[in-house]
Amino acid sequence: MSTPLALATRTPLEDAHAQLAAAVAHLGYGEGLHRMLATARRELTVSVPLRRDDGSVAVYVGHRVQHNLSRGPAKGGLRFSPAVDLDEVRALAMWMTWKCALVDVPYGGAKGGIAIDPRAHSTAELERVTRRYTSEILPIIGPDIDIPAPDIGTDEQTMAWMMDTYSVNVGHTVPGVVTGKPISLGGSLGRASSTSRGVAHVSILALRHRRIRVDQATAVVQGFGKVGRDAARFLAEAGIRVQAVSDVDGAVYSTTGLDVPALIRHAERTGSVVGFPDAEPLDPAELLLLDVDLLVPAAIEGVITAENASRVKARVIVEGANGPTTQDADAILAERDVFVVPDILANSGGVIVSYFEWVQANQAYRWTEDEVTLRLSERITAAWNAVLAYAERRSLTLRQAATALAVERVTEAHRLRGLYP
Repeated sequence: MSTPLALATRTPLEDAHAQLAAAVAHLGYGEGLHRMLATARRELTVSVPLRRDDGSVAVYVGHRVQHNLSRGPAKGGLRFSPAVDLDEVRALAMWMTWKCALVDVPYGGAKGGIAIDPRAHSTAELERVTRRYTSEILPIIGPDIDIPAPDIGTDEQTMAWMMDTYSVNVGHTVPGVVTGKPISLGGSLGRASSTSRGVAHVSILALRHRRIRVDQATAVVQGFGKVGRDAARFLAEAGIRVQAVSDVDGAVYSTTGLDVPALIRHAERTGSVVGFPDAEPLDPAELLLLDVDLLVPAAIEGVITAENASRVKARVIVEGANGPTTQDADAILAERDVFVVPDILANSGGVIVSYFEWVQANQAYRWTEDEVTLRLSERITAAWNAVLAYAERRSLTLRQAATALAVERVTEAHRLRGLYP
């Protein structure tokens, strides 16, 4: 299938707007409401100066976007990546709005980012950058305003620095200002692997829905970071043969299935999956095209495009990353009857357990890991059933159904609250 080059160059924000437009058209909403849903409620761009370890000064640009607050305080991750720009953050914030509504947690969507490569900086430099960024966005965050969480390039230590910076400025400790914190600072048991666990849970539901035996299924996972690593582990524990994984440095493949625990140990020791002795090297681009039952893109947005969608052989795609499939690729996959579970459903485990962590912080009480896992399973299964029923009732793809259902819920909250004069 030949595809015009222009179709492969849509940005994440253009895809997010196209998804919203389709949902608005399906729901029959007017132009005014559409414009309100498409426009971020609040955006802040800040300068983030850093005194480097050698005494020189670098200046980075940071953003925080709060897309919609109709259902509650804003919620969304903070990423450190050279690719961060305002439009990317806008798209991710919009997707967070729909994700929170879809799994019925009382949040609106937000996202933040700094255009910085964390691998090129020392721990001390990253701490200074985090604290300066937090101080710059301090007026618009808080446990009842906007609650950041880890994302690409950030982790629980980043959240600890953010929590401390906020707490020092307000004069008392506020554990609920961020989620994804260390356990010793009020983090939730099960939070670190929650997105991965949700991805694996939804993958199993999707395989069963397509009548593929889980214990005979094959899978590949793109990305071996926060989401992909544990997703591969959970899939393997469920009996699925994980044949290939990739990270930023390369990919490895084994037709008989990778020893995922051994691969994790190798990656922790060397910093990459590359060089794993019990597998063959693979071109990372080819991983997306392998003949398997399940493909889990769990790295970055925009990896399945109009240029490669016609060559994807997986029967089921479960989006561990945010926006890994472009709008044009979505149409091609739908024509080919590839079953795509959209990001706002598939990777919602993180925000679900972030909500649990926030609730625990407000209660000054900790749930057991078994309680967290059970409640995550219940909530994500309920969302799966709701989306599947909505899709079948209205003859929509899962992405169309998930977006429309989420937009409907956000709109209902807006309607009940009314428009402030």
